[in-house]
Amino acid sequence: MSLFSQITAKPWTQAQALIDNAHTGPTFALPRASLGLRVFLGVVTVLFVLLITAYGARMVQEDWRPTPPISLLWTNTVLLILGSGALQLALIGSETGRTHWLNRGVAFGGIFTLAFLGGQIVAWNQLSTLPAFEVTNPAIAFFYMITIAHALHMGGGMVALGRVTTRLWREGDTEEVQGSLGRCALYWHTLLIIWLVLFGLLFSGNENLGFLLTLCGLR
Repeated sequence: MSLFSQITAKPWTQAQALIDNAHTGPTFALPRASLGLRVFLGVVTVLFVLLITAYGARMVQEDWRPTPPISLLWTNTVLLILGSGALQLALIGSETGRTHWLNRGVAFGGIFTLAFLGGQIVAWNQLSTLPAFEVTNPAIAFFYMITIAHALHMGGGMVALGRVTTRLWREGDTEEVQGSLGRCALYWHTLLIIWLVLFGLLFSGNENLGFLLTLCGLR
């Protein structure tokens, strides 16, 4: 196949799928909902990468003062890890027919995530009451913008998890919710990874600031 033919190929059409199957193996058979979620998560990841890059670029300015450390963020991080783990347990329960794993995993996944969101609200209030708090500090503005953006995405995920929980209680069919639960678990795992990167680079102490500058090519 010529380079022009490869560029103009349409792998999403049935005719092209027949050609691809004949030469390069099976077609891409991911459900639309899962494909849409992966595209959305890609966009979300790019958004947070851009925020981290902007954070690193602003750090090199002379008036930069790091955000005061907030110990509660460590607890919130553990809650998010537990929430992601609980949803993974629920997914395994749906795949293996262990209904008690499924029910408990969904319940605890929601509880831990709500606790994380509540903890974030407490952390925002704690920061605003610290003596080092300054409205004009760019680091504090970044802290609120980045953490609120992450919390909003988690809140959106809770809406999807609420729908999965409702279907599970009404229908009681684990196979019906398995696909939706798998997407919820993927969403939670991705936002957990994003949070761990944010927490490790930006909010866990000043010793990581140099690494962030190096990562952004600013040092």
